[in-house]
Amino acid sequence: MPCDGGASVAAGAVVLHPSVAEALASGGAVVALESTIVSHGMPYPQNLQMARDVEAIVRARGATPATVAIIDGVPRVGLDDADLRRLAELGARARKVSRRDVPAVIARRETGATTVSATALLAARAGVSVFVTGGIGGVHRGGEASMDVSADLTELGKTPVAVFCAGAKSVLDIPRTLEFLETQGVAVVGYGVKEFPAFFSRSSGCDAPHYAASPEDAARIIRAAKTLGLGGSVFGVPIPEAHEATGRKVQRAITRALAEAKAKRVKGADVTPFLLKRIRQLSGGASLEANLALVRNNAEIGADVAVALARLDAEEREGA
Repeated sequence: MPCDGGASVAAGAVVLHPSVAEALASGGAVVALESTIVSHGMPYPQNLQMARDVEAIVRARGATPATVAIIDGVPRVGLDDADLRRLAELGARARKVSRRDVPAVIARRETGATTVSATALLAARAGVSVFVTGGIGGVHRGGEASMDVSADLTELGKTPVAVFCAGAKSVLDIPRTLEFLETQGVAVVGYGVKEFPAFFSRSSGCDAPHYAASPEDAARIIRAAKTLGLGGSVFGVPIPEAHEATGRKVQRAITRALAEAKAKRVKGADVTPFLLKRIRQLSGGASLEANLALVRNNAEIGADVAVALARLDAEEREGA
């Protein structure tokens, strides 16, 4: 469970949990975690257990977890267990905070769960370079007409954070998402695979432009981007093979849910929550099982990379 107690430490407008501040000050490994997966991605109480499990996985691999959220108008990098529980219990009643929403949520002293774009923004402000989530947003199907493109993609083009995920959410247009990432100058890397994963499936039919075989490989890529002052990167980590059969069942549910969303004329920010809820219903809970498996796997790999990156940074300091 997360560490409770102790005074929070401010880093500009962002408040760090004491454990996060201590790890950053000592050159330790830190892994940012988004909070919309807690509030909007899963039902209670599975969401709370997942959040605790993921933080525990990160700690067990030698890194410090830093779940990001805005609590009563305060941007926080690292939460205590009471805040995690509050977000889990609020569920969809918590504000879903993208980059554009951050100033208003702070000004109104609201409590909100951060998406990939807002999490990346606040993590970078705190000096955290590695970020773990389930899947990134992307170009929605039909996005060439609707212009419905996630702010996650533009954020990663300018914010120096490496995101470890199971690819883009499978309800999205993955080829166009990869094209958009290329336009934004975001490095896209297959972790242990040459093909970019498709969230519930290990295969998307799209090649990953780059490849990393180990935590050290990935850390060197992140380090090179930091040294040159470049933007972010996306590391596509495929769902574990043991859960791919479940993923295929979920894929069938996705096809049906997409048709229902179109028939009901669900649009904009309502599309993804509608699809995720409907997919969970149609798959008989299989999507939740697969989602939990891939998030835990991403946390293991992201933590290993954060530790390798901290080691590289320490070696540079010692050699200076």
